[in-house]
Amino acid sequence: MKWTDVLDIAIALDEAHPEVDPQWLRFTDLHEWVCALEGFEDTPERSSEKILEAIQMAWLEERR
Repeated sequence: MKWTDVLDIAIALDEAHPEVDPQWLRFTDLHEWVCALEGFEDTPERSSEKILEAIQMAWLEERR
């Protein structure tokens, strides 16, 4: 996965952290968790606030 795979990342995060409410997650923690996902192979520095926000929103949608 790469930073642009927003939906795949959101699904993987939901499976890895079912107890977390993504609405209240800090972007620093979100960044760390994405980088730690199995299959994530992008450069950590390539993320941005916009990408992290898109991941967070997709994760929230995944929960609905």
